Order: sequence, then structure tokens, then C-alpha cells
Amino acid sequence: MYKYIIAMWFLCFFNGGLHSDSKDLPNILLIVSDDQGYSDLGFLNSEVKTPYLNDIAQRGIHLKNFYVTWPACTPSRGSFLTGRYPQRNGTYDMFRNEAPDFGYRYQSRDEYEISWEFIGGMDEREVLIPEFLKKSNYRNGIFGKWDLGSLKRYLPLQRGFDDFYGFVNSSVDYYTHERYGVHAMYRNNQQSYEDQGQYTTDLFEREALRFIDQNHKQPFFLFLPFNAPHNASNLELKIRSAPQAKEEDFKHFSELLKKTDTKIKFNKRYKKEYESPNDEMKRLLYLASIYRMDQAIGSVLKRLEKYQIRDNTFILFFSDNGGGSGSNNLPLKGKKGKMFEGGVRVPALVSYPKVLPQGTSSNEFLSSLEVLPTLLSLAKVKNKENVILDGFNMLPVLKGEKPSPRDRIFWKRRQTKAMRFQNYKYIEDGSKVYLYNLEKDISEKNNLIFQEPEALKSCQIFLQQWIQEMNEAEPRGPFKNY
Repeated sequence: MYKYIIAMWFLCFFNGGLHSDSKDLPNILLIVSDDQGYSDLGFLNSEVKTPYLNDIAQRGIHLKNFYVTWPACTPSRGSFLTGRYPQRNGTYDMFRNEAPDFGYRYQSRDEYEISWEFIGGMDEREVLIPEFLKKSNYRNGIFGKWDLGSLKRYLPLQRGFDDFYGFVNSSVDYYTHERYGVHAMYRNNQQSYEDQGQYTTDLFEREALRFIDQNHKQPFFLFLPFNAPHNASNLELKIRSAPQAKEEDFKHFSELLKKTDTKIKFNKRYKKEYESPNDEMKRLLYLASIYRMDQAIGSVLKRLEKYQIRDNTFILFFSDNGGGSGSNNLPLKGKKGKMFEGGVRVPALVSYPKVLPQGTSSNEFLSSLEVLPTLLSLAKVKNKENVILDGFNMLPVLKGEKPSPRDRIFWKRRQTKAMRFQNYKYIEDGSKVYLYNLEKDISEKNNLIFQEPEALKSCQIFLQQWIQEMNEAEPRGPFKNY
């Protein structure tokens, strides 16, 4: 017995200690949608049906000036889970194969398991949100899209989560749970076929409710990364060109339903004609998938209220990148994959009724790099000495106590580079160079490279300094050569 007590003392001491007041710590609910448009929230656009996201906004703050660190999913997700730029944490591109883009179906699981999409993963030295939160005795669950590696050593349970049900790569068919013909759904560390044929959003809702039921008496971190409204990863061209939705939800979009149709298109990669949904059908599928996601969010909110813990739950919602197929990013220019605002400025909401203002909006310059430092502050956890973070605790900004200290953010995707400095947005895309004043031109219509030479020069200097800093950062895999 004496040895057991000594062992537990050492465990607590070297683990940073367990908070005796852990019951007073807030619960944390992080909800991330996939490819949702900047204006695709019901309180901004009546065509979109999101009563529960609207409710989060009514009981919180609409963040109108919130950015992610990459215009597509994998690096963006790795960044907010580590609080570090993709170029610093080593995950600065996708873990995906190109063969399915040409219609190739893997002949066996063995063939797939030696491909980059399966063997790529975030550097094991990176420290993710749940690993930090364990210091304050948080119970950590993730239900939905993982996307940071499929090998066992990269899976959520090895990165600080206690409970995982979802798919391990960047997207799946909503019903078969396959990624271009390869099954991708897991429960904890094992592949799971138990729910094949059921709609993914419903499954993630079910698991989130189970997690709350089991853990509502202690502080918990619930991460809900939906795959909605991302296009389906199906080799059938008609299916993969849009999200998948439940037909029962089409009735909420009757005006669009009247205009839906298909058209014959030619796919250059597949080298064949196929029946493609028209724009109205794509929009219908997109909106219906968001509606179903919103209903799942509503179930989670009701469960928090059932246990009378919503007021003590910090809720943050945003999209992993700009809207893709079927989305509405207006008034922003561009979409997913692009460095224009529509690719990197995303819809975002935050609610913490016990602490934050309700029913307001904020134009403060914030980003997903702020997520980890903010959650550390909420959980009363200190950063590790050797971990360089690129964000800050945004709670004082959200409370209205001070303006955001962020005045710049940087992006790099292969040869394309961009930055925002104060109200200036600078983009280098090959030989094309752009400079915009977002305060006057949020839609990025007027290129100012000749009218504002001093601003142009400043942005170019800052960008090169940042690139140099990232190049000199402690090397991390899987992409950096070291």
C-alpha cells in the first residue's frame, strides 16, 4: 500500500499534478465543420437552416474575422490541435493519394496500406490539446474526422484522447464509411464495421451523447469534427461531386428541390462522361448535410442542458477551411484551396454564458492558432517549456477587455504564399502578386500593388522573415527534410 501511494505521488508530480478543483473547471466542446461557407449560417442567410448554430450565436459571439492556417483540411486541423503553424509542426500538406482522382480502386487492403495516405501522420513529438488537458484530469473524446494519420501510433488514443469513434483520413462516403473503396471507420485503435450503412453525422451524434452521459460529472473535452458538408469520397463521379444527405431533410429546402436536375459532363481524369448533379442539386445536398449536422449539434446542446452544465461549457465552432462545392462564401472572394479570403477566413462562433457576452459579434482579428492557448488557460494548464506556440489566449479579447494582439498571419501552400498584416492582404501565386485593403475591400477586387508600394514592401519583408523563421524551426516530420 505504501509503495502504491508513493507511485501515485510521483505520477501526479511528474504529470503536472491533478487539480483538486477540477470539478470547477469548464467543459470544452469544440465543433468543427468541413468546408462550410463563410455565409452559410442561418442567421446570416435564411436559405440555410441552422437553428442550433443560431442558438450558439445568440448565447455567444459571432467571430467575423476568424482565420485558419491552411485553405484545406489536414494542415488546418493539425495546426489548431497543436497551436502551431503547419510549417512549424511538420504537417504542411495533405496525407492523401492521387490514384482515386483518376478513378483507381485499390485491389486490396494490403495495397492501400503501403500508400502515403495510410502511412503519413503527424510527428509524434507534437503535443496536442488533449495531451495538455490530461494535466487537469480532463476526459477527452473525439467523434468524427481525425485526418492526422492512420497508423496506430498516430491515432487519437496515442495523442491524448480517451475515446474515439470516427474515420481516420480526410473524407469518406457518408454511408459506406469508405474512402474511395477502402474502409476507414475506427473505434479507438481498431477498424469498425459495426455501423456500416448508417449516416456518419447520426453516428457522431450518438457517440457524443454517450460520451456526455458517461463523463458529465467531471471536466471533459469533447471534440466533434464532422465531415459535413465535405464532398463524399466515392469513386462514383455522381456521388463524389457533392456531399451526401438524407432525403428526409430535402423537405426543408423545397424551393431548391424544384430546380434540381442532372447534366452530362466529361471528366478529363476518368476520361468518361457521367451524370452530374446541377448546381441546385449540389446546393441542396450541401444545405441538407449542414441541416443534419446542426440537428446533431442541437442534440448535444440539449444534453448539456439536461445535466445543467451548458453555462459552464466553453463552446467553439468553426469550419476547418473555406467553403467548397455548393457553398456560399460571399462577400469573400475565392473558396477552399485558395489563399483569397474565401479559402482561409471561416464562419466561427463562441459561447461560454458563464463568462462571455451573449448575442454579439466581433471584428477582432483572431485565428485557429488561438484555440490551444485559450483552452490551456481555461483548464489552468501551463504550456511545456520547449513548445513554441504561435497563438495566444483569446479570452480577454472575447470578454472585451482588450483588443486582439494579432496583427498578422501567414499561409504557405507549396508555391503559393500569403499573409495578412493589419488590414492588408498580400498573396504570391507564382508570377501573380496581389495586395488588398480588407477594410475597404473585403471582396478583394482592387489590386493595390502599384498604388501602395510601401505596404507591398512591408508585406514582402514580413513574409520572408516568417518563411525564414519556419525554415529555422526545430524540424518536424513528415514533410521536412532532416
